[in-house]
Amino acid sequence: MEFHFAKAFKTLGPSLLDGIGIVVFITLIGFLCSLIVALLLAIGRLSKKKPVTVTLSLFIELIRGTPLLVQFFYIYYVVPMLINGIALSFGHQTNVRLSAVTCGIIGFAINYGCYMSEVIRAAILSIDPGQREAGLALGFSEKQVMFRFIIPPALRNSVPVFGNYLVMMIKDTSLLAMITVEELLLRTKTYASQTFLTVEAFTILALVYLVISIPLSQLSKVVERKLKQGR
Repeated sequence: MEFHFAKAFKTLGPSLLDGIGIVVFITLIGFLCSLIVALLLAIGRLSKKKPVTVTLSLFIELIRGTPLLVQFFYIYYVVPMLINGIALSFGHQTNVRLSAVTCGIIGFAINYGCYMSEVIRAAILSIDPGQREAGLALGFSEKQVMFRFIIPPALRNSVPVFGNYLVMMIKDTSLLAMITVEELLLRTKTYASQTFLTVEAFTILALVYLVISIPLSQLSKVVERKLKQGR
């Protein structure tokens, strides 16, 4: 069997560069949104109102109990149909459509937000109760104590885990090929089907993911060490 890696790299490379831009965009926006979702869910789970905590717990278990790919399909195909159907039942004709990229960002925000919420909640609970008591003694309200004295160190302690989730999210962008996002995997599959350079194309794809993921993993370790030195 004869391989043509040079040819594949030369012809597939420009397309993958464009795909990297899409992957980075979706990952960054999705990760930032997932952090916001995670923080809100974590704070909600710590609420003293039982209906709130029970509802959020059920929601988190629902998301964590279903595959991310199924959630992408649901957001991309089902949610617009539900919105249009509900609007129609109220006498309004709508034609809501969500772009594949938007669905990917929403899916990542919800899925990873649910997983990371448990990380943040555990980090908040691990903070010394003395910090809360000191804040209250200084005249701060419960909300001010939470956002000034509890959440910042909790987020710092969670940085190593967040780094792992960021790398996982980059790799999970390959699932978006199933809802027509032109990321790395879809571009590679299209190229391989047109040129029959299957081995070369998917080998290059694997190397591209390694080139993206390994530096990010190392960067998260560097940030973790810096934070430890800061403390």
